[in-house]
Amino acid sequence: MTSFSRCVFVAAATAALLVGCGGHLAGPPAVSRPGGTPPSSRTAGTPADSRTVAKPAHALGRSIPVGLRIPAIGVDTPLMRLGLAPDGSVQVPPIAAHDEAGWYRHSPTPGQKGPSVILGHVTVGAYGDGVFRHLARLRHGDRIVVRLENGRSAVFAVSTVRTVAKADFPADAVYGDVDRPELRLITCGGPRSGDGYLDNVIVFAALSSANP
Repeated sequence: MTSFSRCVFVAAATAALLVGCGGHLAGPPAVSRPGGTPPSSRTAGTPADSRTVAKPAHALGRSIPVGLRIPAIGVDTPLMRLGLAPDGSVQVPPIAAHDEAGWYRHSPTPGQKGPSVILGHVTVGAYGDGVFRHLARLRHGDRIVVRLENGRSAVFAVSTVRTVAKADFPADAVYGDVDRPELRLITCGGPRSGDGYLDNVIVFAALSSANP
């Protein structure tokens, strides 16, 4: 297990359950899961212009991510840097009118070997929808472009979209070691419960190419 995995495996397993859940926005959640139905992993989808086929790609050098674009769901956001809160949990982006996603800075940078983690809100309180409000709509092959500080872009292709109960958050699958550059996008979803949501939506993606 790498130092990254050792550092975040326990803390992130708990903290990630809370990401993207801010707000009191009324209305349907991003994903509806009937009561009693177990969480599912979905890889279904048909080809579209915003999709690409994942092919082996060489890992990139370290470069801080500064922006995220997901054409299939209309996301184009700057990326802030997130660390650990005083209680040891993973920070989440602040609740703000101009909602942005955030890169967890103790994870590899996008394109490096390992799981790079980006978190965002599905709702942002009185401000309405969050930047990851449509994350659960992604399908296998959808393209994710991460702009890097060095001027390059790391391009990923979605492999799996999972909606899981928070009590069953797959910390090892999200934060554990992998032998290639991968990306994790995390938000909340599923039925509402009070001020939050009962589930997490997790997008798994693999590096497919890099643009100069």
